[in-house]
Amino acid sequence: MTSLRTLGSSDLEVFPLALGGNVFGWTADQEHSFAVLDAYTEAGGNFIDTADAYSAWVPGNQGGESETLIGKWLAARGNRSDVVIATKVGAHPELRGLAPATIKAGVEASLRRLGTDYIDLYYTHYDDPSVPVEEIVSTLDELVRAGTVRAVAASNISPERLRESLEFAEREGLARYAALQPHYNLVSRDTYEGELQEVASKGGLAAVPYYALASGFLTGKYRPGADVDSARAEGAGKHLATERGRKVLAALDKVAAAHDAELATVALAWLAAQPTVVAPIASARTVGQLPALLEVAALELTEADIAELTAASA
Repeated sequence: MTSLRTLGSSDLEVFPLALGGNVFGWTADQEHSFAVLDAYTEAGGNFIDTADAYSAWVPGNQGGESETLIGKWLAARGNRSDVVIATKVGAHPELRGLAPATIKAGVEASLRRLGTDYIDLYYTHYDDPSVPVEEIVSTLDELVRAGTVRAVAASNISPERLRESLEFAEREGLARYAALQPHYNLVSRDTYEGELQEVASKGGLAAVPYYALASGFLTGKYRPGADVDSARAEGAGKHLATERGRKVLAALDKVAAAHDAELATVALAWLAAQPTVVAPIASARTVGQLPALLEVAALELTEADIAELTAASA
């Protein structure tokens, strides 16, 4: 049994791989979504990441499709207390930004779609600089005190605003961010490493990186001349055009061969070994894509492996 990890300063215990819910209601229909969720939880997974905006970018969708599917699955399986549900507010087409009224309306809509009376981890999806951090933090604290939300977190936020938020919460004795969801992976290190990581580390926040596999690029299926049928092919393929991308693939090939592991597993294991990272997020459209993701819980990279990958991605 994989040991669970404590999420920052919260009392949430999570599996070392968060299952991304962005594909549910987009590239995975209800049948496939349920199958993936079943396989993930049967393997010991308990950390499901979604957002109220998923998947508003799909023609004909409104946003909330992912939460709705997860809610149907929770109802069908009767397992709400066994899983840690993370969702986000601020990017739904009808509820943009982080004004107090928007956050409150957002949480009610998410609870309704998920069919639950509490959310385990509630993220501000994108920071809203037009709203003072004091208002955002105070509103989130109200949700925690009401029992609607167990812990709060931030995503897509500057080091300055994160620091201000933590200091205000500390000073006023309010619920403080327990986790941070940064854009972070082997080919995209610049947005997190440095000041943002330092603020997170000093504040005891757990990092839960998104785009952990660079839209699929770090699975190794995107190679020169390869034609991949995926809604994310364009986003992943752009890394092939960079020297960093090609160096990273070569290093992943080498380390994966040494461990008889999939490239995706190695890429996630490198991320999981980085300071502050508790659980990378990765999504699966099909059950067949899950084993390589779940294996991160068992793969132990050597210091030399980590150093080689770090150098290749510099």
